[in-house]
Amino acid sequence: MSNESKPKKSLVLNAFVEMCSGHQSPGLWRHPEDESWRFNEVSHWVELAKLLEDAKFHGIFIADVLGGYDVYRNSLDPAKISGAQWPVNEPFAVVAAMAAATKSIGFGVTASTTYEQPYHFARRLSTVDHLTKGRLGWNIVTSYLDSAAKNLGYTEQPKHDDRYAQAEEYVKVVYKLLESSWRDDAVKLDREKGIYTQPDLVRPINHRGKYFSVPGPHICQPSPQRTPLILQAGTSRAGKRFAAQNAEAIFVSAHAPEVCARSIAEVREPARTAFARGPANIKVLALVTPILGRTEDEARAKLAEYRRYASHEGALALFGGWTGIDLSKYGEDEELRQVESNAVRSTVEGYARFAPGTSKWTRQTVAEHVAIGGNGPIFVGTPSQVADGLEVWVNEADVDGFNFAYALFPQSFKDIIELLLPELRRRGLFWDDYAVPGGTYRENFYQKPGQAGPLDEHIVSSYRWKAGVPPGEHVIPE
Repeated sequence: MSNESKPKKSLVLNAFVEMCSGHQSPGLWRHPEDESWRFNEVSHWVELAKLLEDAKFHGIFIADVLGGYDVYRNSLDPAKISGAQWPVNEPFAVVAAMAAATKSIGFGVTASTTYEQPYHFARRLSTVDHLTKGRLGWNIVTSYLDSAAKNLGYTEQPKHDDRYAQAEEYVKVVYKLLESSWRDDAVKLDREKGIYTQPDLVRPINHRGKYFSVPGPHICQPSPQRTPLILQAGTSRAGKRFAAQNAEAIFVSAHAPEVCARSIAEVREPARTAFARGPANIKVLALVTPILGRTEDEARAKLAEYRRYASHEGALALFGGWTGIDLSKYGEDEELRQVESNAVRSTVEGYARFAPGTSKWTRQTVAEHVAIGGNGPIFVGTPSQVADGLEVWVNEADVDGFNFAYALFPQSFKDIIELLLPELRRRGLFWDDYAVPGGTYRENFYQKPGQAGPLDEHIVSSYRWKAGVPPGEHVIPE
């Protein structure tokens, strides 16, 4: 089937933010129109939620890190000076305030499985899912910064595959607590009999595993979704297998659709063959940073202006944290595709392949490449040109939507709302309203009224203790 004859996808669109200044564009907090430095204010986040809900965004995807970016120059100072994701606040704290000011938009919040006990974390998930009326998503990560590990009881980051082995057990504990510990109808609120919760409808989970021992029961009653919408962003072999079983949405960041296409196929195929899931039920969201103008010249002038404020030291600090590579070890004019380090060469070759106009790749070139939009592409142009670029990703990478990063906060989102969304609607690529106004994150994500919990094919469904099932008849999966 040709791309022209395929039915149009109704795209899932999120704003991509973090509780810090600049996020993917370090240094842009210096721009006179930027307000990202207001991230400590509740009103800052409430205003964003209301703005995006009025525009019918699906969700606000909140990134997070637990440590500083200190690989570059073997120092935290470049991140401190440039504000490169430093300082950064805890994201769950502000979600209830955003939810209180809105009715339908979802909130995907990043939290690691490496450093917090699942019993404690499950309580936080249930609490926020209650307070948002079921509009919470959990972006599952295993963390990647040694600086975080050292502050949380480790001498260094646990090995990659060990982190994923722990994550596998972690999510099972969380599923047991959220889904198997209480029957759907355990809370009776029977004023005549004086029974708040029927005792035989709440049970321990008695989990004993390699990493965790959690008797339970869960301390919270079932929330509207019970398990929040599951998001995931791992691109390693272990991460992809984890996503194939658990993720409902996958966040990808790459500079070219063909790279994404391979990565997506490596999740969807095992989802189908190993876990009996419909591949189309795993939605893939790509990181992009649109820079829009009413004319192409206007858009390019904006980009040139933004580059004047971008911090190259901040960009190299982020690059060092993401890759583990300290580019300060190389000379300013040194061609990085010719250095001895295989890791440096392969990383920079990846950038060079998708920016063929750059003849020489130096530390400065990498900094310029990362300084606006981070590790994803920037789309610069008119609404029509940017929409064309998004359609290429939909058709060639098979993505289902986008996480829009900003250059300026909130102006980049205002530009998307004013200029890009009308063009996407004109092309039949974006909805006019929420599928389920006032519904849960999952109902609007899948556009299925009543789908508050994961789909029946998802592993979580086997954990759910449904109303009416006698205590002895539902077995908690191992």
